[in-house]
Amino acid sequence: METILPRQVFLTRGKGQHPQKLVSFELALREAGISPFNLVRVSSIFPPHCQLISRAEGLKKLKAGQVVFLVMSENSTDEAHRLISASIGLAIPQDKEQYGYLAEHEGFGESEKEAGAQAEELAAEMLATKLGQAYSRHNFKRGRENYYRINEHLTVRTRSISQVAAGARGLWTTAVAAAVFVT
Repeated sequence: METILPRQVFLTRGKGQHPQKLVSFELALREAGISPFNLVRVSSIFPPHCQLISRAEGLKKLKAGQVVFLVMSENSTDEAHRLISASIGLAIPQDKEQYGYLAEHEGFGESEKEAGAQAEELAAEMLATKLGQAYSRHNFKRGRENYYRINEHLTVRTRSISQVAAGARGLWTTAVAAAVFVT
């Protein structure tokens, strides 16, 4: 059996609203650009040597009907004015030989920034503890490039993508965020 090891990954997001929950999910996938693919959800490992690419570049490499692996966060509501979020966080180690983590986060009442920070912290915590290090949310540095300092010799780059949406009367609202693997 052939080993499937993604070489690239891109981040995407979308939201949809419709009276039917399934259609609102489909509309969210369409906005994210990933509705023409057969999506297979996988767990949260960012492969060694994997390159983060743009959504546009990633979508060009995929074909309609293709089986595509992804880590996806999904949240839905049928409550008017309910604020929902779906986020994916990445923690990418400096050493390209090591694997990193992707984390899904679904929330309520959070801003895009809050949801993204939560997802990044989850990914960083999983990576730090995998490396046998204690986790502390005080080790995060936010700015143009977010990073988490695991110890004085090891820093991890973090990144996230989030989709926030507000529910509407009589409609299902769905938010999705995804890390889509390209093999």
